[in-house]
Amino acid sequence: MSDQLKHECGIAMIRLLKPLEYYQKKYGTSFYGIQKMYLLLEKQHNRGQDGAGFASIKMDVKPGTRYISRVRSNKQHPIQDIFKQINTRINNLIEENPDKKNDITWQLNNMPYVGNVFLGHVRYGTFGKNSIESVHPFLRQNNWRHKNLIMAGNFNMTNSNELLEELIELGQHPKENTDTVTIMEKIGHFLDDEVASIYQQCKEKGINKKDASAVIEGDLNIKKILQRASKNWDGGYAMTGLIGHGDAFVFRDPAGIRPAFFYKDDEVVVVASERPVIQTVFNVPFNEIKELEPAHALIIKKSGKTQIEKIKEPLEKKSCSFERIYFSRGSDAEIYQERKDLGKLIFPKILKAINDDLDNTVFSYIPNTAETAFFGMTEEAENYLNKEKTKIILNGQRSISAKELTRILAIRPRIEKIAIKDAKLRTFIADDNSRDDLVAHVYDITYGVVKPTDNLVVIDDSIVRGTTLKKSILQILNRLNPKKIIIVSSAPQIRYPDCYGIDMAKLGDFIAFKAAIELLKDTNQKGIIKEVYQKCKTMPDATENFVKEIYNPFTTEEISNKIGELLTDESITSEVKIIFQEVAQLHEAIPNHKGDWYFTGDYPTIGGAKFVNKAFVNYYEGNNKRAY
Repeated sequence: MSDQLKHECGIAMIRLLKPLEYYQKKYGTSFYGIQKMYLLLEKQHNRGQDGAGFASIKMDVKPGTRYISRVRSNKQHPIQDIFKQINTRINNLIEENPDKKNDITWQLNNMPYVGNVFLGHVRYGTFGKNSIESVHPFLRQNNWRHKNLIMAGNFNMTNSNELLEELIELGQHPKENTDTVTIMEKIGHFLDDEVASIYQQCKEKGINKKDASAVIEGDLNIKKILQRASKNWDGGYAMTGLIGHGDAFVFRDPAGIRPAFFYKDDEVVVVASERPVIQTVFNVPFNEIKELEPAHALIIKKSGKTQIEKIKEPLEKKSCSFERIYFSRGSDAEIYQERKDLGKLIFPKILKAINDDLDNTVFSYIPNTAETAFFGMTEEAENYLNKEKTKIILNGQRSISAKELTRILAIRPRIEKIAIKDAKLRTFIADDNSRDDLVAHVYDITYGVVKPTDNLVVIDDSIVRGTTLKKSILQILNRLNPKKIIIVSSAPQIRYPDCYGIDMAKLGDFIAFKAAIELLKDTNQKGIIKEVYQKCKTMPDATENFVKEIYNPFTTEEISNKIGELLTDESITSEVKIIFQEVAQLHEAIPNHKGDWYFTGDYPTIGGAKFVNKAFVNYYEGNNKRAY
């Protein structure tokens, strides 16, 4: 329970549609875009901890003036670090030139980071290393403004190696084998090609080199570049790009796996990975923020013209449901309701597990991200009790005393804050021998609210590896000595790894997978394990997920019960029951985001099935590495 997961990543982009003088006059600062970028990144801090980056472009400055600025950090507090660097540079220049404090022309020509278009990124690394070189935005430089490309994204490609080989076939020599560099170089190749084509047309028309620049800016076809570059891409992505002269784009994968939202008015175009971030930072209504449709790109030309273009053929929309269960900000109106519904829909299973005994049941949650599902669960408990109260009153005597009526109406679910995380312990590093004892103290426990005759129900948003649950949560809950501990996951069993950006890449890490393997051994069906391996090994290009066969012999409840056995030992004196959401209820709660491959193994792209089969080969052969 509450195993830390890494996620890639959060994007933010702002295109100012007015001259900087406009923002200085209306908002009192020419640094309006920089300030808003800081807020967009901080509001998406939940999406990234390994690094953060910022880039800006100035349009129409004279040649010889630095027009691209970029700063990145992989320090402990990367967002604060990059904006500290930005503020220090700007403040030093203002102190040295106090008379230029409000001189926009001087600022554009002399100050870094001031500009017209901005790109930001917060990163959780799942491909490549967490060095500064891996932090977005990435920059592809060239002396031609139109060939400079800055890119950042929230994505993983399932076929990065194949895409790298394509670059080599095109005559390139990429300096790194990461999906971000590969994608940037692929787009860059066709950007170069498009610029060269337009320039050749200018030459044929007798337009000189200097004047050709303006023609290239106007005629550059971003849609065509993206279509050519993305022809063989397989993965989940929401990627952003800036071109040196000022064009910008955001492009989303055909299945809509990774999220992207945008807002436009007459002052700005804003893009972010999460809708409430834009709502809060720009104080705009929910319905004015649009979701970028799968397979489409938002393209903003230097002129300010903004359009949505279809780049690829859309697939069935499979936007990630786990994103909404776990990563996205719960302040989004739709996500908040979805998480409440997840708690509500699992309540019948809870009721069965406690034998309808609400009088002797205490409800709680761990961690804070599960709080909204907890609200839904307890509201449903209240609804159930209200129905029971109605039955008692209507089926009782013709007259009921005020005292008895008061007693009946006072019945409500027993809700307590059982565990509180001790934040001071989060970053303590210990040797392996003492780590288990440390983990067991990550949470403080509330004593005196649970009786030995009580059931203790604790809801979490998901159970992935089960490590924290086994080594910490169950240990501390057991100290309360309840009759029964019921651990509830508002998400279904996570059975399959991810290859689109969430750091769940190894099959052997999942407690549900471990449980299924143990059940195969317990039931003399070990042969299935080898059969699946042979299929995965001999048919690496198959588009069928063979790993499903590991789970097929067992019901959800059988696997849940086995998980309970694996997560408890002789030190746990209370009875332990593990409950998971059903996939059908997941879809009922989150009807518009049907990406469920973690739970069902139904990957939305061809590369997903290849990936999971390769992940099984790695597991079987003992290779502790990612399959992508």
